[in-house]
Amino acid sequence: MATNTEKNRSHWDEAASTYNTKYSKTINQIIKEIQTRKDWIGVDWAEDVSDDENTSSSVPKKTVRLLDYACGTGLVSRALAPYVTQCIGIDLTEGMVNEYNTSAQNQGIPATEIHAYQGNLIDPSQPTPAALSGKEFFDFDIAVVGLGFHHFDQPALAAKRLAERLKQGGVLMIVEFMPHEHFHGHNAAKTVTHMGFSEEEVKKMFEEAGCGGDFRYLEVGKGKIAFGEGQDKVERSVFFARGSKL
Repeated sequence: MATNTEKNRSHWDEAASTYNTKYSKTINQIIKEIQTRKDWIGVDWAEDVSDDENTSSSVPKKTVRLLDYACGTGLVSRALAPYVTQCIGIDLTEGMVNEYNTSAQNQGIPATEIHAYQGNLIDPSQPTPAALSGKEFFDFDIAVVGLGFHHFDQPALAAKRLAERLKQGGVLMIVEFMPHEHFHGHNAAKTVTHMGFSEEEVKKMFEEAGCGGDFRYLEVGKGKIAFGEGQDKVERSVFFARGSKL
């Protein structure tokens, strides 16, 4: 019997090439919601590069690094790229990583600023995968999982593994569904392991991961957000949660 990790890898690898087109409205809606709440997230974001001719070009821009885990095609990175100096994505599937990197390349963005890698940080048997053990995969200012926790077998473990990648005071954030009933018939249903998360559940996960500082849980959007079209269309209430590494 296939494990949930294998189900996720197979399904999202196959879905990668059409994901941006199929869910474009939802993606753009969530990007807007994230950007609107940039201050609520609570990161000391990078300042925009000044065009002032009196500003010395030798002064380094403040470094703000994002880990976009279960990055998919890059929804979170697209939302936060204007406010950080580097986005590193990690995803289970080769297809999603390729879509992420192709999008950045097509925009002329160098890999030193935005780049995704294939890998799994939440394998219980492998605390630190060799391919993701370099210093470039640690000391992030913010780690975000956008609509990925409900696919994880052990979301509490995911929170702990991501916390390990943050610098002291760094922010762990998730974009997720509020509790809901199981849905049948949707193509991705077989990859879902959790029917949303309550504020109490998320707060406990963040605290156990050492990221309970200034914890916040916020329902976003105007009511429900639709995912997909036709027989794939489902509506879910979405929340943001954030906590700082103590």
